[in-house]
Amino acid sequence: MSPTRPAVCRVLVTRPEPQASEWVARLRSHQVEAEALPLMGIAGAPAPARVREVFAGLSAGALLMFVSPNAALQFFACLPPGASWPAGVQAAATGPGTVAALCAAGVPVDCITAPDESAAQFDSEALWEQLRAQDWQGRPVWVVRGDGGRDWFATTLAQAGAVVDFVQSYARLVPDWNPAQLAIAHRALAEPAQARWLLSSSEGIEHLSRLLPQADWAKAIALASHPRIEARARALGFGTVLPVRPGWRAVVEQVLA
Repeated sequence: MSPTRPAVCRVLVTRPEPQASEWVARLRSHQVEAEALPLMGIAGAPAPARVREVFAGLSAGALLMFVSPNAALQFFACLPPGASWPAGVQAAATGPGTVAALCAAGVPVDCITAPDESAAQFDSEALWEQLRAQDWQGRPVWVVRGDGGRDWFATTLAQAGAVVDFVQSYARLVPDWNPAQLAIAHRALAEPAQARWLLSSSEGIEHLSRLLPQADWAKAIALASHPRIEARARALGFGTVLPVRPGWRAVVEQVLA
């Protein structure tokens, strides 16, 4: 059962920037108090020339799977101005935020495959359900990601016959919180009933334990949109972990219920 909602309930959006601020704006526009508190820092591609090389070598039939909005943003930041999406190349995304980033970068919407916005989860498994009927034998697939990550999608494509490789378009970092962000975090810990930690990444939760190593999470309340995130939040010590469907609208419904 959800805890009783206090008169003031602040949602701490822990996604990386710029997504955190975008979510805060959406939540506030729907009468939800929200603040950005990223648990992931983002740096650009360590080898931009490699990204450009991969893009230049794309041909019809290839697939580029982007693991996150920042994977897409930083990938296209490496390309020369005016670079256009090659004909016959498919883009894939696990969620609507990444779809939006691809569209903003000029990828035609009919070239993008992603789970439906009403999907129960936005993850590799949900994406694969949209792709599995295709013939993957011998097709080149590039997974565009940060420094490492979960390999389930790549392994599944390889088992289906695809030729899978990786390209790193960004690096994930422990964020360097400023004094205002530290104050937000400490206020949430001091007033746990009035805060909802909106967690979107298991790795981000690892960063949380490093940013606030002395924190007592026993009374803290988390919102988690995936079972893996739920499990990691409980392992850190969150006293209450509430499942929430992916997407900012579900967060609004959860908080205002």
